Amino acid sequence: MIEVRAAGALDRATGDAASFLRETWGRRATFAEAADPNGYGDLLTFEDVDRMLSTMSLRTPTFRLVKAGEQIPESSYTRSGTTGSRPVSGMADPARIFERFRQGATIVLQGLHRYWEPVAGFARELDLELGHPCQVNAYVTPPGAQGLALHSDPHDVFVLQAFGGKHWEVHAAPGESQRDPIQAVVSTGDAIYMPAGTPHAAATQETLSGHLTVGVHVRSWRDALSEAWTRVEADEAFDEPVPAGWHHEMASFASALGDRLESAAHRLTGLDAEALARSRVDRFLTTRAPLLHGVLTDQLSAGAIDDATSVRRRRGSVCEIRADGERIAVLLGDRRIEMPAWLEPAMRTIAGTPSFEIGDLAPHVADAESRAVLVRRLVREGLLTLDRPAAG
Repeated sequence: MIEVRAAGALDRATGDAASFLRETWGRRATFAEAADPNGYGDLLTFEDVDRMLSTMSLRTPTFRLVKAGEQIPESSYTRSGTTGSRPVSGMADPARIFERFRQGATIVLQGLHRYWEPVAGFARELDLELGHPCQVNAYVTPPGAQGLALHSDPHDVFVLQAFGGKHWEVHAAPGESQRDPIQAVVSTGDAIYMPAGTPHAAATQETLSGHLTVGVHVRSWRDALSEAWTRVEADEAFDEPVPAGWHHEMASFASALGDRLESAAHRLTGLDAEALARSRVDRFLTTRAPLLHGVLTDQLSAGAIDDATSVRRRRGSVCEIRADGERIAVLLGDRRIEMPAWLEPAMRTIAGTPSFEIGDLAPHVADAESRAVLVRRLVREGLLTLDRPAAG
């Protein structure tokens, strides 16, 4: 059977990732109609929101309530209690939250990518496709509630309509030619993209609405160059104090400053751009949020694995390999681990294979127990998961 590869996160949010990056990214706002009738139901449903608020004992600032753009005092929908012997405040009070919602309040689930697994997986995929950190909030608004006034965000935004619908007004992005605002009723599965600084407003809607706002914190060349300057300014030569009375001798000060600028420029051009780039890439690929659901369960079974055991890469996992003499570094998204260099062929096979039986590593790791030890470690690290048969 041919395996059908699911659309990537960026394809889902834009309809066509390649043309989006070529024609739209960072340039203009755009609206994408739903390509999948199920929309984003796998990421968030109204029932999911109900379950989170009524059973998970969420605490602020993980959630908040707003009405007509104004914050509602937390004390009106939270409660205090104890966990063990320690006092806990800011806990969700479901009955009062639901009453506020009935009266027109919008429920905001903040940092949803940190605690709701479907959204965490989607955010990780988008993170890795774009190379820019992503965060996700959800906004759940009852029928007839007033929308937000015209405003803009300091980062790029994808609006993904998870359920229901809402009317949006989207003005021209900062770098876009002036045009009339886009007026769109966004329905389940539709999406909007807005570059940073795009003015937009969400109007009152007649139906329930739940959308995910994906904030993309785009890193600039200034960010990339800052690391180079940090290395240059660490030179002890620049610790020399500016002469006393410098402000009385403008010409002398300008000449000395010019010498330092020339020295700094020489040091900058002498830096190894490839090494700087690798350092930045490696840091990005070792500082993503961990996605480890299932590792605890896998650990209980990992001791019994053998060559016939099937494993697969965990969704959203990263496996980048760096050779370094007698060791290799493996970048796993949220961490870096080191291994003997002789394991490089096996690790490259694992990095390039979505699923495999442990015995498939025999050409690279001759001993069966050594193969099992390697896979057990990668299960513990969260790169691999045991491929269990579906329940019949």
